[in-house]
Amino acid sequence: MRTTLIAISSVLTVASALPYIWDILKNKTKPRIVSWFIWSVLTGIATAASFVDHQYASAILTFSATVETVAVVVLGLFKSGDRALERFDMYCLAGAVTGLVLWLVFNSPGVAVLASVIIDLVGALPTVKHIWQKPYEETWLTFLLASIGGLLTVLAATDLRVTEIAYPIYILLINAVFVGVITIRHKYAQAGDPAELREL
Repeated sequence: MRTTLIAISSVLTVASALPYIWDILKNKTKPRIVSWFIWSVLTGIATAASFVDHQYASAILTFSATVETVAVVVLGLFKSGDRALERFDMYCLAGAVTGLVLWLVFNSPGVAVLASVIIDLVGALPTVKHIWQKPYEETWLTFLLASIGGLLTVLAATDLRVTEIAYPIYILLINAVFVGVITIRHKYAQAGDPAELREL
């Protein structure tokens, strides 16, 4: 059963990128490149840390997420991605490097995963702002599938170690937040509506 949950979670996580990629190709979705790049770095770190700690369910999930985020970064750079880089974004990028440094300094996969989750959350803020201002430029189905993938990985966990459950729980929750914000904003703002220009 555990193997089945892990397999389904991985497939869902990778597949979640497909509707997003399709919408990018149609110039409908415009990913915030800095967020997706930070997610690529951090999920890569979390993957390595989980593998080192022999927490394979979490490692497979984060590896699948890394494949997804890298694909979005590459496509976004060549298509309609939002390439803006603000001072806040630079702080987020610096934070991603900090996660790797913490792992090396403390020689602890658990510290690396926790640092990655916290920094990942900070790195998600540019996308939250983008979703709030322009909800029609994001693809809710991608975030829903990723959230379900996180849930299945949590259900497949065999213990409560940080390297086993921290990132899956985070992926479940942050993607649920994205879906919720998109849904709420779509009720009050449509493409071309002045309401979408309000600041976060």
